[in-house]
Amino acid sequence: MKPRRVGMARGYEEMDGANVPRPPGSVGAVGGAAGADSTTGVAGNVSSVTAVGGTMLAGTAPEFELASVSVVPDDTYTVTQAVNALGFGWFQVKLSLCVGLCWMADSMEMTILSVLGPALHCDWGISRYQQALVTTVVFLGMMLSSTFWGHLSDRYGRKPALTLCGVLLFLYGLLSSVAPSFGWLLLLRGLVGFAIGCVPQSVTLYAEFLPTKQRAKCVVLLDCFWALGACFEVALALAVTPTLGWRWLLGLSAAPLFIFAIITPWLPESARYHVTSGQSDKALNTLEQIAKDNRRPMLLGRLVVEGPSGSRGSLKALLGSSLRRTTLLLWFIWMSCAFCYYGLVLMSTELFGGKNKTIIDRGMAVDDGITIDCQPLATTDYMDLLWTTLAEFPGIFATIYVIEKFGRKKTMALQFLFYAGCVLMITVTEVRVLLTIILFMARGVIAGLFQAAYVYTPEVYPTALRSVGVGGCSALARLGAMATPYIAQVLFQSSIWSAVTVYGIFAACASVACMLLPYETRGADLAH
Repeated sequence: MKPRRVGMARGYEEMDGANVPRPPGSVGAVGGAAGADSTTGVAGNVSSVTAVGGTMLAGTAPEFELASVSVVPDDTYTVTQAVNALGFGWFQVKLSLCVGLCWMADSMEMTILSVLGPALHCDWGISRYQQALVTTVVFLGMMLSSTFWGHLSDRYGRKPALTLCGVLLFLYGLLSSVAPSFGWLLLLRGLVGFAIGCVPQSVTLYAEFLPTKQRAKCVVLLDCFWALGACFEVALALAVTPTLGWRWLLGLSAAPLFIFAIITPWLPESARYHVTSGQSDKALNTLEQIAKDNRRPMLLGRLVVEGPSGSRGSLKALLGSSLRRTTLLLWFIWMSCAFCYYGLVLMSTELFGGKNKTIIDRGMAVDDGITIDCQPLATTDYMDLLWTTLAEFPGIFATIYVIEKFGRKKTMALQFLFYAGCVLMITVTEVRVLLTIILFMARGVIAGLFQAAYVYTPEVYPTALRSVGVGGCSALARLGAMATPYIAQVLFQSSIWSAVTVYGIFAACASVACMLLPYETRGADLAH
């Protein structure tokens, strides 16, 4: 596009026959400048006025005003058009690193649950149900807070919500490491879960700055930071837990949260949020920053809202006639996805840790002489957990290819079916190498599936409902994650067949739900 001339006010677009110097006495067509009333009809007697090519014929009155010419402006653009035109560049790279750090910290707080339960089981002698409760209370906090963070993001913006999230996560994560009792630990981990409920808003912010062609690939690649965080947490647990204990592990795991809290002031605010909330100047500033970082010419013209704004942040709108089916199916898909993903993570620890079961006599520490079956993880267990966690990387790249070739719906449906087959194979072998391979494949496919859901959900909801839509799905996902410890840690101990059958049934039903989704969003604009 042509560069903006010096002195030309923002809001003009350089077009042939528009915004060019006119000879004295001539009048140019109004090009949609911000604040100009370009749709006002000609007042008074204008029979002698004829507009040709943006100029007036001879004989018109020189005092005739620009605003009195009836012109329909065509030099407007939306945020979606601007983001697509400015492309992917240094701005998106910086945003990827910031959001990726947030995603990495979230992954570490989730992965630590698979190590914390067995450690507390040995250290404090908690029961299996209490061990499952440590996991459940985190997801309970996440479920209760997801809608809250969605409303907060829609009202005050994505950036303030993520800033508050980073500060609270670091604070509660650090306090968890010095919890004096099991009750205090439950409370603090629940507050950690409450803060984590805001993390999905980082994906919403990220997706809104991605061009349509690169959006799916970039959002899926964001899962690399999740996988990196999970691997880092397992490695940290291997280095810290056997010698320093779980308290040091909790404290050191809060370090990425501290870094994220420091860099959040440099996060950009969503341009779509600014436009839909009537702050077009701030949106233009953000778009100009994208143009500068990506070394692209800024679009000229008037920035307009993409579609009707509707009711912002309304849960009722998600269940309206046009979105009800999509919302209900997505809620079940997200719930099943979290149920299956975290169930596999917890089952992996149970499968590997169960090989090291020992009986510890705590009679000297407790008057009535309680004995517990302690299952400390050995170095080989941590290494096998690390191998299965590394499966998320090939799962991510495979999802990138499949999601563009077959679409979002079919990709998620196929991945659910593949996961169901893998978990049912767990019962057919006790050979550790084969078991690790099966868990590797299952972990890779369910990790890619989770990210595919993160791609589809922001695409299917309009801008005004995007945050609350993602937040609502996240809340239902936490409901599935709350239930999964009682299957993966409690039921699994009594009957492996029963546990894996439950996961297989949920995955199969979710596969059907994916195919019943009414919209395929591959290649669609994010605004619609």
